[in-house]
Amino acid sequence: QVQLVESGGGLVQAGGSLRLSCAASGSIFRFNAMGWYRQAPGKQRDLVARITTGGSTDYAESVKGRFTISRDNAKNTVYLQMNSLKPEDTAVYYCNSAPLRGYSWGKGTLVTVSS
Repeated sequence: QVQLVESGGGLVQAGGSLRLSCAASGSIFRFNAMGWYRQAPGKQRDLVARITTGGSTDYAESVKGRFTISRDNAKNTVYLQMNSLKPEDTAVYYCNSAPLRGYSWGKGTLVTVSS
């Protein structure tokens, strides 16, 4: 059974940084591009960063130049380094395959950016 566990969120002031981690069980990392998604209150869940099995990355325009996604296949872990955080980055952050392939969502990790 695939399990996704996100961690690293917290409260940070605007302009600050956080590093999120996502540990996965099972074979999800071996065969899938992985993504970080976020969901702000009252809004839909959106993909903000994606990394392929080969390490190629792409980002939503809203985070490009500020966020960096990486993966450690030996540890079954994907990371999201978030710099220059803005209040509009406040959301619950989740990881999952990208594109989605039916894996259950984890609980996410809350990022709150104060102005």
